[in-house]
Amino acid sequence: MTVSAVDSRVYGNLFTTAAMREVFGDRARLQRMLDVEAALARAEAKLGLIPAEAAAEITAQAEVGRVDPDAIRAGTELAGYPIIPLVKALGEACAGEAGRYVHWGATTQDIVDTGLVLQIRDGLELIEADLAGTEAALADLARRHRDVPMAGRTHLQHALPITFGFKCATWLAPIQRQRARLAHLREEVRVVQFGGAVGTLASLGQDGIKVVDALAAELELRAPRIAWHGGRDRLAEVAGFLGVLTGSLGKIATDVMLLMQTEVDEVREPYLPGRGGSSTMPQKRNPIACEFVLAAAKNVRQLVPVMLDAMLADHERATGPWHAEWVALPQAFALTAAALHHARAILEGLEVDPAHMRRNLDLTRGMIAAEAVMMALAPAVGRQAAHHLVADACRQALERGAHLGEVLAANPEVSAHLAPERLQQLLVPENYTGLAGAFVDRVLETPPGSSS
Repeated sequence: MTVSAVDSRVYGNLFTTAAMREVFGDRARLQRMLDVEAALARAEAKLGLIPAEAAAEITAQAEVGRVDPDAIRAGTELAGYPIIPLVKALGEACAGEAGRYVHWGATTQDIVDTGLVLQIRDGLELIEADLAGTEAALADLARRHRDVPMAGRTHLQHALPITFGFKCATWLAPIQRQRARLAHLREEVRVVQFGGAVGTLASLGQDGIKVVDALAAELELRAPRIAWHGGRDRLAEVAGFLGVLTGSLGKIATDVMLLMQTEVDEVREPYLPGRGGSSTMPQKRNPIACEFVLAAAKNVRQLVPVMLDAMLADHERATGPWHAEWVALPQAFALTAAALHHARAILEGLEVDPAHMRRNLDLTRGMIAAEAVMMALAPAVGRQAAHHLVADACRQALERGAHLGEVLAANPEVSAHLAPERLQQLLVPENYTGLAGAFVDRVLETPPGSSS
């Protein structure tokens, strides 16, 4: 029986991915801790602190399949930490005297934190792969629809004409920035934790720093200048990144959902039989993938403050904030994986309807290009006067159900400065997309993984 949606047999694959669940599942969690114990033994053996034969035996036995998960669970419930029963099991599995050297000079948090760092490293690799795919899908959409006109909207109202490629480029630029942030983050968080009981490594005497460096080398991590038992900023930064990333994905999903509304119908999620259907309305095609992107983003956003709060660790080793991380960070990774998975699928198969985009441009009968007329009149009559003239014409057009061009053409203050052909040209939405295409090109020229 499960409580969390990410572990549910019913909802699980909607709220995470199998790969991310594996990275942060119990088996991987325990294996990563065992990996740290084995690496510590090898590092200490190379420094002559424990026998080489003991390190080899510890490494050989440090396999999660060799430990009893029920015993680990029972021991964890008793002690409050999995390391105590795990170290006991590993020591008992080792032949001869090797078990005496398991966990030499370490403390529980050293192993748990370093194991978590290894999990984060694996999780960020999965995120990088899907993020790269999402970026590529957005770049393809922006390139293909660079010059496809559509209504730009502000405050949910028609504003000015843009292109769909321009809209895709506004989605793409933040994703490019996320990849640049991720490149920094992957290096920043790749740090071993090893400080002993209070961070001073007193148990290892003068050899402590050598062990830190050797352990980091064994695990292909960086050695910190000082233990970070109470300095949780790196982990908080990881959570913040996941929050910002899912926020960017949520923005895309929000726009796609709005563009899928029946009255708009400009884009649609990829079609699969039964996908997004209703139990009672046969005609429905709901934006179901978008909904799960938003659900994931909202939940990740709630987990970020937990990780920020966990930074308030008391003294050298925290009494409770540390434990909060065990819940929040794996959940944040799981949900982010789902958001990325759904967003990538949406964008790779997005159905775009340029005909409906063009139809919607005409809904306001020329008024979407009102600014173009105003700016053309401004040199002759002044901007404020031009704004007043065009605003009044828009009001009349709305009241009469007329095209804005008809009202403007009948106004002598307008016709005195704008010939009929010029007025007609100004009211063509495609003629007033500004530098949309140039901005698309600028975003597309950004090298992968670079910030724009």
